[in-house]
Amino acid sequence: MSNHKARPELPREIANGIILPDGYADESRLHQNLTWVRSHMPLALATAEGHDPVWFVSKHADVRTIEADPELFSSALHNPILGDQQNEAFLRELTGGTYRTLSSLTYMDPPEHTLVRNASAQWFSQTRLNVLEAQIRQEARSAVAGLLDHDGECDFVRDFALNYPLRVVMTIFGVPREDEPLMLKLTQDFFGTSDPDEQRSEVSGDPLAAAKQWQSTLEDFFSYFRNLTVDRRKQPREDLLSAIANYRIDGEFLSDEVANGYYVAIATAGHDTTSSSIAGGMEGLVAYPDEFLLARTGAQDTSGLTSEAIRWTSPVKHFMRVATRDTTLRGEEIRRGDRLFLSYPSANRDEEVFQDPFRFSITRRPNPHIAFGFGPHICLGQRLARFEMEILFQELLPHLKSVALLAPPERVRTNFVGGIKSMPIRFEKS
Repeated sequence: MSNHKARPELPREIANGIILPDGYADESRLHQNLTWVRSHMPLALATAEGHDPVWFVSKHADVRTIEADPELFSSALHNPILGDQQNEAFLRELTGGTYRTLSSLTYMDPPEHTLVRNASAQWFSQTRLNVLEAQIRQEARSAVAGLLDHDGECDFVRDFALNYPLRVVMTIFGVPREDEPLMLKLTQDFFGTSDPDEQRSEVSGDPLAAAKQWQSTLEDFFSYFRNLTVDRRKQPREDLLSAIANYRIDGEFLSDEVANGYYVAIATAGHDTTSSSIAGGMEGLVAYPDEFLLARTGAQDTSGLTSEAIRWTSPVKHFMRVATRDTTLRGEEIRRGDRLFLSYPSANRDEEVFQDPFRFSITRRPNPHIAFGFGPHICLGQRLARFEMEILFQELLPHLKSVALLAPPERVRTNFVGGIKSMPIRFEKS
């Protein structure tokens, strides 16, 4: 007779709704499911269609506990991004059986993670951002001027929110301005592997579309950055690309694999998450006109608006961890090798942490969201994201008298990273 207690399992319909990419296209339905999970089965096994069972971690405290202990809950021993059985098997075949499909920080544990992270740490310090403030503010003013030129109607995402963060991070990175459209396209390919609208034509409809698009997009990124690495090692510049290309550990440059992983992480997450949060912030302001008025009247202090926009949006939907030994969490027996799905949208609506969590409130204090993660893997670029969002809202809000939606926002079908992909608005200038 087994001494193990029964393992709680979520109903299949709920598991499909919170694990499969399609579930993230309907925000209202998603949060209905997540609220049910937090209330009834806050830590339980979820077996979605076509997937292996994983522990679904819905509570703020549990996500923090797991992220704070990388020795017990590893990012490196299994894929930190969940895929279905077919796509994960395909990627393992390509990599010779390993789960490390990309040598970026998200696939590493300390001490490797710590050493590699140091390559760019100073570039995201507040001191460095203060030096860049004038340049970032000029980009924000240029973006706002472009929005206002639309004469009262535009798609807030496609015509505005996508472009400003891309421009900021690529300028800091050192990517030539003429290559920014390529970086945007590759990012959309990278994060849109499960969305029919974002899939490349050559893989659309293929049951292995996600894995094939992921792999081909990585190859395109690596091909692009290979020449830039050679260039920056010959002629270093004052940019982030040069810092990474010339960083050494024990006297040796980062391997091409690790350097490329670094570049891809910055070139993708460095702007996609920020543009999603900007769009989500505007969505929240439109939904709560009193908050929009409050934001306009206090537009010089946009820190509260920025934090709430990031919590509200939670652009990173999940990361995975794997237990390195048997343990107990929230009274449940977690076994060695079990995988855990950390749900940031759920944690950031946790009723035990956030009062009235479904209200968009720019005066929420405190606002202990964990949209940037927690512990050693907390987002390297979080200061830059907050800084550029605060500046953008400072420059934008005084010019807007009113904003209304022309159609419901459309969201990317993804359970990994994404947000609103289209949000037509009508606006009145101040």
